[in-house]
Amino acid sequence: MNPARAIAAIALPFAVCSALAQRSPGGETAYPKGPVHVILPFPAGGGVDAAGRILAQKLAEGFGKPFVIENRGGANGNIGTEAAAKSANDGATLLFTGAGFVTNPSLYKSVPYDPVKDFEPISLMPLGPNVLVVHPSLPVRSVKDLIALARSQPGRIGFAGSGSGSTPHLAGELFNVMAGVQLIHVPYRGSGPAMIGLLAGEAPVMFLPAINAGGHVAAGRLRAIAVTSREPLQAMPDLPTVSEAGLPGYESSQWYGLLAPAGTQRDVLDLLNAQVANIMRTSDMKARMTNDGLVPIGGSREQFAAHIRSEIEKWAKVISASGARVD
Repeated sequence: MNPARAIAAIALPFAVCSALAQRSPGGETAYPKGPVHVILPFPAGGGVDAAGRILAQKLAEGFGKPFVIENRGGANGNIGTEAAAKSANDGATLLFTGAGFVTNPSLYKSVPYDPVKDFEPISLMPLGPNVLVVHPSLPVRSVKDLIALARSQPGRIGFAGSGSGSTPHLAGELFNVMAGVQLIHVPYRGSGPAMIGLLAGEAPVMFLPAINAGGHVAAGRLRAIAVTSREPLQAMPDLPTVSEAGLPGYESSQWYGLLAPAGTQRDVLDLLNAQVANIMRTSDMKARMTNDGLVPIGGSREQFAAHIRSEIEKWAKVISASGARVD
């Protein structure tokens, strides 16, 4: 393709969205009229924060208006999510969040928001699969090996988690329920301490985010035995999925998505969805996510809504069966 045409093909979707953002059919100024605040319900530095900042930057470039990140951490995401739910539904405040959005209602006795009634889904961004890794001292080289060892030593093998209710924690509980084993969750205060405990062999198993796994596996500090996604990862093509390696139907991934307060105008939601879709299709975003072990998703608002409902139902069953609680 002619380079000029290639550049034009990439730029056109952004130009169209920018033009739509500036004028509505009646000629008056449309969305956004000013800065848009994006609430991230977790502290700076984590996976949700990193992905949210990338998206906010791209949205600002596409719309020509600032998309300002607001970190409102606390209570495993509940504080920031409540703030977003109670915000005006004029499109000036959005929520960028992760899987805790759908698991918290089952982990806590009560949460100050309803993930279905209080929000309008805009777009799913990427999925962040975990890698099932073990300390080299553990005599395990496959999913079947781990299941067999766990069955022979019920309640004696620990798996590291970055906190109660975290994605690595619930991935392990799903494994326990589906495999009929009793790996014991060892909660740490964050992903950093969990990694230290894992590398020291204190908790020799972990469902580790793919972005954190590659270097340690390559250096021989950890042994990777499977990925938790439905399909193999491009970043680790030789690694089987947990499902195909011995636990059919297993799937567990972190995910990131953009939402708005309930009642936000449909045309604003559709415009944001279109812009996110354009961002997800760019070659630089695809390359960045693939290299980080993420799976680009995007899709329609209806698909994101269906994903949310499915995740609520799935994890409610796992949490009930495992007895996992936060409060």
